[in-house]
Amino acid sequence: VQLQASGGGLVQAGGSLRLSCTVSERSLRGLAIGWFRQAPGKEREFVAHRNQNGGFTDYADSVKGRFTISKDYATNTVYLQMNGLRPEDTAVYYCAASTSVIRSNRASQTAYAYWGQGTQVTVSS
Repeated sequence: VQLQASGGGLVQAGGSLRLSCTVSERSLRGLAIGWFRQAPGKEREFVAHRNQNGGFTDYADSVKGRFTISKDYATNTVYLQMNGLRPEDTAVYYCAASTSVIRSNRASQTAYAYWGQGTQVTVSS
């Protein structure tokens, strides 16, 4: 499974970005997807999760109500729509995937076997 993240950039506070994660070498169906981010000098942290069949989503408290994770099976792409961006959202964002994620472990990096290369998001104040 190959993951390619894109869509990052520089945006002003309050603005929006949509990150994409294109999956190749297998179908998106049956894959659980996670988005994580890592700010300079900080640990990588969980942002969002969508489970294997797409019926369950979860978000970090810090992004709940502002970010939305979605799957497009037609293009084999996962999106992270980010609205109301804040300077503290500045980080490198990574998408990750796995064929099997236990719900209770969905926010853990170890739950995901495949990782994309990351895309930089910078929010100016």
